[in-house]
Amino acid sequence: MNQLVTYLTFNGNCREAMSFYRSCLGGELEFQTIAESPMAERMPDDLKGYILHSTLRSGPMLLMGTDMVGEHGLVKGNAISILIECQNEGEIQEIYQQLSIGGQATHPVEPTFWGALFGGLTDRYGNNWLLHCAKL
Repeated sequence: MNQLVTYLTFNGNCREAMSFYRSCLGGELEFQTIAESPMAERMPDDLKGYILHSTLRSGPMLLMGTDMVGEHGLVKGNAISILIECQNEGEIQEIYQQLSIGGQATHPVEPTFWGALFGGLTDRYGNNWLLHCAKL
């Protein structure tokens, strides 16, 4: 089966955001700047420090990001959320607390009618996160 990966677009603050996510979720984080790519010659100097591609790997989770915004600019919306399936109550509470720093807690972590723990938030970068723990 193929893996579904979340790929986030930022407007010049990809390094900051992905570093924040690493502090919340752990894992290994890698960056490739525009200056480190073959397209560097064609780009203005002020964009060469922007992130062309980043990856955060933590266990089976893969989160990717970029500063490469299309010609219409960056438009954040509420149609997409990143869902993390947590292993236990301690993990869901810790990740929720970390990701909500500087953001907005939209749904506290609480038991659901389907027998799991669930919570939601919008982080400081405007990205929506859902946390779920089926193992109670």
